[in-house]
Amino acid sequence: MLLFLLAYLGGVLTIASPCILPVLPFVFSRADKPFLKSGLPILVGMALTFALVATLAAVGGGWAVAANDYGRIIALIVMFLLGLTLVFPELSDRLSRPLVALGNRLAQRAEADGNASIWPSLLLGVATGLLWAPCAGPILGLILTGAALEGASVRTTGLLVAYAAGAATSLALALLVGGRVFAAMKQSLGAGEWVRRGLGIAVLLAVVAIGLGADTGVLTRLSLASTAPLEQRLVDLVRSSRTAGEKGADATADATLPVEGQMPSLAGAVEWLNSPPLTPEALKGKVVLVDFWTYSCINCLRSIPYIRAWAEKYKDQGFVVIGVHTPEFAFEKNVANVKNAIANLKVGYPVAIDNNFAIWRAFNNQYWPAHYFIDAQGNIRHHHFGEGDYEQSERVIQELLKEAGRTNIAAGTVNVSASGAEAASNFATVRSPETYIGYARARNFTSPGGAKHDVAHAYEAGTNELNHWSLTGTWTIGAEHAALDSTPGSIIYRFHARDLHLVLGPGPDGKPVRFRVTIDGKRPGDDHGTDIDASGSGVVTSQKLYQLVRQHGEIADRTFQIEFLDSGVRAYAFTFG
Repeated sequence: MLLFLLAYLGGVLTIASPCILPVLPFVFSRADKPFLKSGLPILVGMALTFALVATLAAVGGGWAVAANDYGRIIALIVMFLLGLTLVFPELSDRLSRPLVALGNRLAQRAEADGNASIWPSLLLGVATGLLWAPCAGPILGLILTGAALEGASVRTTGLLVAYAAGAATSLALALLVGGRVFAAMKQSLGAGEWVRRGLGIAVLLAVVAIGLGADTGVLTRLSLASTAPLEQRLVDLVRSSRTAGEKGADATADATLPVEGQMPSLAGAVEWLNSPPLTPEALKGKVVLVDFWTYSCINCLRSIPYIRAWAEKYKDQGFVVIGVHTPEFAFEKNVANVKNAIANLKVGYPVAIDNNFAIWRAFNNQYWPAHYFIDAQGNIRHHHFGEGDYEQSERVIQELLKEAGRTNIAAGTVNVSASGAEAASNFATVRSPETYIGYARARNFTSPGGAKHDVAHAYEAGTNELNHWSLTGTWTIGAEHAALDSTPGSIIYRFHARDLHLVLGPGPDGKPVRFRVTIDGKRPGDDHGTDIDASGSGVVTSQKLYQLVRQHGEIADRTFQIEFLDSGVRAYAFTFG
């Protein structure tokens, strides 16, 4: 319920965001009509269409996005005709083509009195919903991420409907106020004709703005500067409430660990590595740690040294670790890639390949990494989400082993010395968030004109503000990644952190891709990551997380640039540490 409230509040906040500007002319074009017959239907149509399209785009892949692109074109034509007929009503008698006639009929019905049918306004609301592209601020980003991971569901669509309903609520209030203003203008000035023509001009300008991509380009950057801080505080409030619950569970670890439920089935794994398939029944009598992870996740990589150490330390005392590899990106579903990763990471404990998110859903999990501690009777007794609290987690293992009757349990806690990407983050200096490059979850993209979905496009460098990024060269930006079509091409990011990582992969042909990194226009020198040398040179040879920067001196705002010397590279996400 709290997430639904958060989604609704996020929608309400869109009225304060410049991203709502393109749809305002369409909504206010009937501000002087009865709200129940005209205003309300257009808002309902807009909200439901947005929720449906957003659900499909989040879980249905590129075909849904392509279908919506065609829908946007049709909607732009309809709205353009509406604007023309508002400005030049005499055109209504001259237009005869079917699509034009549709625009005329919609415009004429929109001018009807309060007893007119609601269907023309509802249809215009559907068209407006196809044009509406709210900026992906923290709240909408959180919803779309969950939709992409959990798949199509009533809950997914419900959250999007709640978000759209919030936006419709704030628009409805503005529309009611606007209706009174327009009515007063008509009565006092007799300016109905000019008001109508002014609205028509606004509609035409909005169509041009949307057609040029201003609704997803310039307005996105403006919105992030205006409403994102408040949205982020709401998201943090939800997360802090969950964290408080987790800390409450941690506090009981020194006394009696509570029973949080039974261990779910592991039957949904498509394959097992390092072990035959395991079941909760076969694990009875063992203390089990279930670790949800994925091999390109930096937080997961930094937790693995501890999990490896626990598996080795307590393996002879009835302790079993099960890694549940649940992919975030499509390439992580490739079992061969996972096998290479666990070999490089020296993971010797059982790993379940959860490509269909079956085990993830069975545990009702939402995080990478997520650790579930299970006693010898098959009860979940403790959980921890994210990095950290390793000493507390190991105390839980020791407590559960004691409950199971084990003696001579190894004392103390492990001392881990990790290097490379597995080294612990310097959280105090991290001011840059995980940033996705695919348009489904991208934020703060500043190349002029915004992202063009699923088509090759020549991009130029954008603004150089903290946590903003841009592309140069010809790229095809997909829902999950951006692919470089031809050289030269680069990615520029203004960041603040000790470490910078970038998830990269070669193209479909698998050919290595050479690249060169600079920091503030200079070679990285001693600040190079493990996957490049001091000159900044490196090669993309496989689909994985590449550590490109590890600073040793003062941590400040830096401009990172990676220039690719070969085409075909696919870039997925930045992470920091």
